[in-house]
Amino acid sequence: MSSLEIAKKAKLKPIVEIARKIGLTEDDIELYGKYKAKVKLEVYEKNRDKPDGKLIVVTAVTPTKAGEGKTTVAIGLGEALGRLNLKNIVVLRQPSLGPVFGIKGGATGGGYAQVLPMEDINIHFTGDLHAVTVAHDLLNAVLDNHIYRGYEPKIDIHNIYIKRVLDMEDRPLRHIVIGLGGRTGGIPRETGFEITTACETAAIHALATSLKDLKERLGNITVALSTDRKPVKAKDLKCVGAMTVVMKDSIKPNLVQTLEGTPAFVHGGPFANVGHGCPSLMAIKIALKLADYVVVEPGFGADLGFEKFCDIACRAGNIKPDVAVIVASIKALRSHGGAKEHDNPNLEAVKKGIENLEKQIENVEKFGVPAVVAINKFQNDADEEIKFVKEWCEKKGVPVAVVEVFQKGGEGGIELARKVLEVLETKKADFKFLYDLKLPVEEKIKIIAKEMYGADDVIFTDEAKRDIRRIKRMKVADLPINMAKTPLSLTDDPKKVGRPRGFKITITNVKPFTGAGFLVAYCGEINTLPALPSKPAVWNIDLDVETGEVIGLR
Repeated sequence: MSSLEIAKKAKLKPIVEIARKIGLTEDDIELYGKYKAKVKLEVYEKNRDKPDGKLIVVTAVTPTKAGEGKTTVAIGLGEALGRLNLKNIVVLRQPSLGPVFGIKGGATGGGYAQVLPMEDINIHFTGDLHAVTVAHDLLNAVLDNHIYRGYEPKIDIHNIYIKRVLDMEDRPLRHIVIGLGGRTGGIPRETGFEITTACETAAIHALATSLKDLKERLGNITVALSTDRKPVKAKDLKCVGAMTVVMKDSIKPNLVQTLEGTPAFVHGGPFANVGHGCPSLMAIKIALKLADYVVVEPGFGADLGFEKFCDIACRAGNIKPDVAVIVASIKALRSHGGAKEHDNPNLEAVKKGIENLEKQIENVEKFGVPAVVAINKFQNDADEEIKFVKEWCEKKGVPVAVVEVFQKGGEGGIELARKVLEVLETKKADFKFLYDLKLPVEEKIKIIAKEMYGADDVIFTDEAKRDIRRIKRMKVADLPINMAKTPLSLTDDPKKVGRPRGFKITITNVKPFTGAGFLVAYCGEINTLPALPSKPAVWNIDLDVETGEVIGLR
């Protein structure tokens, strides 16, 4: 049975019942139909003095086309904790339509470890990303009108930092010329589009902890340089109030449920390769006040999502992880070991590929956070392969559990849940950041590249060096670093799998996200607007007009 078929057969509970499980009344939520709701921001203030629950962060090995199932494991872990009668909330990012229609498909888990209603969450949901898109494009429209009208401060059209966005993959829009069509068509200039989840407004949406904070962060977006080389902020363009109005409801966390009726917050959508890749701080902070255990899933592997969660989100939200779960599938380890066919048993490839898992365990431990390995079991995994990985972890002193949540739901995650609970009882995290914010920009980038990726050194292009000098003049050099890098490799080359050694990372440019509060360092060739693959998922999606049922969503 497909994940969509399983989701359709599920009997959802009214969302007001799910809310009651975590102590919320109908006055604390805003209903979006029968099975979705937004949680009012006042809930955090009402519960501010309560102690935080335990923070469990689910990360993974470096992603491969074989699949790891990180979201599925995170949801299944929440279901398993629920089966143990432990009050928990799973916190996930909300899906972008780009991957839903592109190569990845949906982002609601799979099999018997899903968040529901699956179709709604994957398509439009509560309109949060639409609000982000409109607000960001409003800023762009006001900027171009400002240029056209010749308002002060005068804008240097060759030094504009923002682009328009859309929540779609559309290759031809990466590099375009706008303002054509004569005198009334605007000022011609080169620009482009980014996917919504890569833009600074999306990052702000996921980092803002109040309406006041949202408005201040939006106002601090650096949109361009003036003709006299001074930063021009969004607040200089007199549109921040309108942007805040557009986004005022979007920063309220979305409450849904897992297939087994445990509560889940699905909120915030920044990509983890080009964005900071974490669910919203507001969702995490409210969840920590309402539940004894909070399961959070940042994007991609520990070198990207977990590092950014610790160095960006934890700094901004004053939160600390208590334990990290590192998801690895046998299929993924085969791929990292060089296997050309990842679906067939290949112990030798697993033995080689386990070096990637080793590096990601090291990455987690560099933050002083204890790790637990979750082997996400697939149908064609050989017993000898699983045995090898378990024994390897045990020799390393890392707790390990085999997970079958896709096939069995919460029951298939009980072993993992017990391992996590044991670690929480016996090992106390000694959380620390990877770098000091006062270090030079170049040094912070080098620390991430060397410590997280295993690089020998970092190469800065001339453009990157100019960017860093400008950032120093802007007096924002003490911000944390958000590395924009391929998620498919520890290097900046997506073809280099496993645990490469003897490589350098190339930084092509560095961009200030002064509203979000970090600097984006772009590694190698990285696109902020993905393209549709040769066989996009959109081909399989349809609507049965007789029954109204969605077909082919995954």
